[in-house]
Amino acid sequence: MPLRIRLSRGGAKKRPFYRVVVADSRMPRDGKFIERLGIFDPLKAKDAEGRIVLDQEKAKAWIAKGAQPTDRVARLLDTLGVLKRARRDNPKQALPRKKAQERAAAAAAKPAATPAT
Repeated sequence: MPLRIRLSRGGAKKRPFYRVVVADSRMPRDGKFIERLGIFDPLKAKDAEGRIVLDQEKAKAWIAKGAQPTDRVARLLDTLGVLKRARRDNPKQALPRKKAQERAAAAAAKPAATPAT
């Protein structure tokens, strides 16, 4: 049974509120879960007291049992110091692709070839 530590959405329309739960990965997002670990309120300020309320000991125990946190939950656990997550950045993402590089090279070569009058 593949376990995930993930967010289960609650709250009204345009007013999200999440519960951090341990669930079988095959269950729906807001469906059946095994245990509730805490809450996450994204509408509160990042440094607000009640934005993330989590039982860290339970989270560590579930991770030790093999539960995998989702990307967002891994971020939350990293901010609390429960889990160390690796940075995920792609420095090559912003570079122009092959065709754009060819166009830029052609545009750079064209004014140099034109004689000045």
